[in-house]
Amino acid sequence: MSIDTDSTSIRAATAEDAAALAELGAATFTETFGYLYPPEDLQEFLFRSHTPESWSRTLSDPSCGVFVVEHRSGRKIGFIVVGACKLPVENLEPQAGEVQQLYVYAEFHNLRLGRQLMDRGLEWLASQRRAPVYIGVWSQNHGAQRFYGRYGFSKVGEYGFPVGKTVDREFILKR
Repeated sequence: MSIDTDSTSIRAATAEDAAALAELGAATFTETFGYLYPPEDLQEFLFRSHTPESWSRTLSDPSCGVFVVEHRSGRKIGFIVVGACKLPVENLEPQAGEVQQLYVYAEFHNLRLGRQLMDRGLEWLASQRRAPVYIGVWSQNHGAQRFYGRYGFSKVGEYGFPVGKTVDREFILKR
């Protein structure tokens, strides 16, 4: 399948996207980070975080915005979830927002779909008067840190992100 930006669109996800987002979320997380974890830790995380039920809860949460990149064939190839900040930030501002997830299949990384999703997510957060905005990013994901840095995010803290029994060192970035 040939993919270019003319053959894709970004739209708000709906309740009908829950199963597709569960599949996309599990696949892109595994593609990006799966090699880091023992199989049982990865499976436990995916079972908790990327099921149609967990996505249905996210999609029905009015404090979340979920946007999906869709190819004209109907294939979902990327997504972003934004909403109220859930990170362990000391003295968290009451209206703080968060980019909670941003994933695009690796084969489509050079089409600027991540940038388009990020722009859409930040627009949604602004429309909800969510500021400042935070992101949690794996301490070793230097590419993502550079990407977020271009949006004005900088490190303000750290926390442990559990994937099964494995706990990753994550940076908290703020804009």
